Amino acid sequence: MFSTAGRVVHRCKGSLGLPLRARLNNLSRTAHVIEKQVLGQATTKHASLPGNYVQRRFEHSAASSIFSRFVGGLAVAERDQSPPKVKLLIGGEYVDSEAVEWIDVVNPATQEVVSKLPLSTSHEFEAAVNAAKEAFPKWRSTPVTTRQRVMFKLQQLIRRDMEKLAANVTTEQGKTLADARGDVFRGLEVVEQACGMANAQMGEFVENVSSGIDTYSIRQPLGVCAGICPFNFPAMIPLWMFPMAVTCGNTFILKPSEKDPGASMMLAELAAEAGLPAGVLNIVHGTHDVVNRICDHPDIKAVSFVGSDVAGMHIYARASQTGKRVQSNMGAKNHGVVLQDAAFEPTVNSLIGAAFGAAGQRCMALSTVVFVGDSQRWEEALKQKAEALKVTAGTEPGADVGPVISKQAKERVCNLVESGVQAGARLVLDGRNVTVPGYEQGNFIGPTILADVTPEMECYKQEIFGPVLVCMKAGSLDEAIQIVNNNKYGNGTAIFTQSGAAARLFQHEIDVGQVGINVPIPVPLPFFSFTGWKGSFAGDLNFYGKAGSHFYTQIKTVTASWKHLDQGVTMAFPTSQKVAGFPVNRKFLHSSGTSETHVLSSCPVVRIAMFLLVHLSSVKDRTENVALSFFFLSVKLLVMNTDLIV
Repeated sequence: MFSTAGRVVHRCKGSLGLPLRARLNNLSRTAHVIEKQVLGQATTKHASLPGNYVQRRFEHSAASSIFSRFVGGLAVAERDQSPPKVKLLIGGEYVDSEAVEWIDVVNPATQEVVSKLPLSTSHEFEAAVNAAKEAFPKWRSTPVTTRQRVMFKLQQLIRRDMEKLAANVTTEQGKTLADARGDVFRGLEVVEQACGMANAQMGEFVENVSSGIDTYSIRQPLGVCAGICPFNFPAMIPLWMFPMAVTCGNTFILKPSEKDPGASMMLAELAAEAGLPAGVLNIVHGTHDVVNRICDHPDIKAVSFVGSDVAGMHIYARASQTGKRVQSNMGAKNHGVVLQDAAFEPTVNSLIGAAFGAAGQRCMALSTVVFVGDSQRWEEALKQKAEALKVTAGTEPGADVGPVISKQAKERVCNLVESGVQAGARLVLDGRNVTVPGYEQGNFIGPTILADVTPEMECYKQEIFGPVLVCMKAGSLDEAIQIVNNNKYGNGTAIFTQSGAAARLFQHEIDVGQVGINVPIPVPLPFFSFTGWKGSFAGDLNFYGKAGSHFYTQIKTVTASWKHLDQGVTMAFPTSQKVAGFPVNRKFLHSSGTSETHVLSSCPVVRIAMFLLVHLSSVKDRTENVALSFFFLSVKLLVMNTDLIV
């Protein structure tokens, strides 16, 4: 066991000595690694009312052994419990839920139950929010350099446990191990970006905006923030969210996908090991009820979401109504436009990888290709390469395409393919009836290619989210651009060409937020931001990069005056046109019965009037009257146009 800030968490060590491939194959088939190691003593927590936890100790005995199962990185101390139950993370404690309803977390390649996930109760959710709220004042006052050091340590630990994280992602989500490593690594890059958060939080300063007055802006954290994650990137999306949020000084409530929570639990362990204090990161589980609680809770200030259109617009509307900031990444229909001059082999390889990688379950999957001109040679090459892809469990050697997440997802994909065929699309390659030896119960769909697709077909209008490539034709680049721009989504697009002029026209005219030029999946690195447009995004500030740090902070503007002279009372609205102090001739003022004062002036008109008043008033009465008239006229004009303080 290792202990961090009073938390007792058990790590799986027994499996580390096995050969990697054997371990991972075993992981796929059994759905979880069981470390049969008898614990002398283990502590677990049980949630009841918010902030009120009852502790139980399990004593070791020969008759009743306590086993620890490695479930998503989180050790579950239990009495021969199978499948294990996923815990909550509240205030630094891993808590047994008192939920009545539980969901099976299923390996999509085998249908074996990996673990059981609780639908968190309202009391448990409230306890998590309270823990985050209580941790916020101290965490926001922690120096940003200290918060950055936690991220430095976290990225080191993620690298150390890369294979374990990838194995868990493959077990619960189904993607191949190579793709799972990419899932983890792209999230790791956001953690690396968070290591430089001090630069992203720098404000602005302007000296002397008015006489003796300075104005500056600073960025401060919002408070308790929340993240709602999808199933397709169990490691990357949580790492888009909580590292940026907490390094900005916020505390966080994370709701992983109910289909694959393990990676989030592992990352929470690593964050604690890196030094993240108790209560800064909390994890709750559930479905729509927990989502609605996140949207409605008054102590949650911002919500990040990645997922489907229906859920995304619901969250955006409901959370915005309660005054929350929301960033909502939703569906996509990403087009690849292929010109006839495109490099043939690299373009075909790019289309295959972008369309069928992760079984098409990416929001940036290149699910539609628009051929400008003849398409026959492209279709033939795509079919040949797609047929050669190996469809099997993600842990099998040489796996190219894993299962989709659930049987319901498989049914939906197959129905959309059939709708295209019924509407007149040509089935170039049909992968719906693929069989995978040894994994006959898995949710597998082979690579599928539909050609002659038109914009009114359902298989084009909807995001299929499976290993299906939809092929369309255009007579010109302008027509291809029009097809892309008419689509309701605007997440990503790519053009394949060797013409700089065509690429330049495309990037300028296309109405999509992320553009690739001979790059099939143009997901920007995290020093930029993920900038989906149109129906693919709802909100004002995007994920990670500069926009991400701005989303998790609010601007405070300070105007400061440290003048050493009392300038009296003014009732006029302050502006930057106030003039600096100018001492009036005291002898003259006393002789005329005027009280001692200072006339503030940097204006040449007033200076001339003062000169005439002081130096010419003794010559003649008439001259004095002219000087006085000129002086008071200039003062009147200034009062009408500025705020003169006397």
